[in-house]
Amino acid sequence: MELWIMSNKAVLLVYVIFVSYSVMRGASPWEMLAYLSYLCVNTAIPLLRRQRRLQLLGSVASGVLAALFALRLNPVFILLLPVNLYEIVLLSGGRNRFALLLGLLPLFFIPVNDIPIYLLAASLSLLLYYGMRVHTEKLKKIGEEKETLRLDLQRLKQSLSMNEAYIRQSAYAIKLEERNRLSQQIHDEVGHAMAGALIQMEASRRLLDSNPDKASELLGNAIAISKEGLEQIRLTLKDMKPRSEELGIHRLRLFADELSANHALNATLTHAGDLDVITPLQWKIIHANATEAVTNSLKYGEATAIEFEIRVLNRMIQSIVADNGRGANKIVKGLGIVGMEERAASAGGTVIVDGAKGFRVTTLLPFQKGG
Repeated sequence: MELWIMSNKAVLLVYVIFVSYSVMRGASPWEMLAYLSYLCVNTAIPLLRRQRRLQLLGSVASGVLAALFALRLNPVFILLLPVNLYEIVLLSGGRNRFALLLGLLPLFFIPVNDIPIYLLAASLSLLLYYGMRVHTEKLKKIGEEKETLRLDLQRLKQSLSMNEAYIRQSAYAIKLEERNRLSQQIHDEVGHAMAGALIQMEASRRLLDSNPDKASELLGNAIAISKEGLEQIRLTLKDMKPRSEELGIHRLRLFADELSANHALNATLTHAGDLDVITPLQWKIIHANATEAVTNSLKYGEATAIEFEIRVLNRMIQSIVADNGRGANKIVKGLGIVGMEERAASAGGTVIVDGAKGFRVTTLLPFQKGG
């Protein structure tokens, strides 16, 4: 801003000097002093940018000098006055209308012959003033928006950090709770059974010579208790192990959530039917084909949304990955599509690729009911 104002003043001062030398064929010592005084005062104004009051005082002094020189030395100095008046309004935070009125005020005090040239200089300076005012307001607004974005980013980083810490603490607490639950369950169910069996076997060992029948009875009891304990261990481990279909659908849901979080698209997952019939091998094929289809969508499709759909039909498992990208009128089978077809064929299935409306990959895998 200061550079534009200084340039405006410099152009007007050069014009004033040029007119003075052209008309009067030289400048008097007083005019030379006036030029230097005006130049010194206006050179000092940008140096006081951190002290706005002193800048305003310097601009007022510059305007007073321009008016005084116009009255005492040469009327052409009045051309320097508008830019100083606009600068005063700008530094004082005044309104644009006030700047216009203030620039027209000297018209009542200058000769009629000098009015056109004054209006021209005042108009050019006013245009520059308006341009600087608009530019300054835009920069101020951009600065405020930047500061708001910086604060929002800082809050998001703090929130993300807190969430990550909470997730770590929650995961650790869940692990501790699960370990404690498992330990307590083993102690209450399996530990008691093993302790009872050990007592029965110890008693059987002591009665083995004196009372073989009783010892045999106690040993049978110990064997029964041990079998019951082993069965309890098997049931406990079975309850702890997640089912393969739970791993499959949850793994696919996690994949969709990661896509939404890491890319500029919306990924959704729907399923229908009895997922229990899907074997671990079939889940592996479904995941691999879904990953390959998503890779093609991200690289070539320019999609903003991807839909995953798992349906268990009468004799077929249908896995669909569809996007809303640009698709393709003609499908060229590259290594990715060939790989999907080979994986599906290994389980007796097939792959259908359609590019009419977006990119749609359908994997069909057969299954046997009751298997």
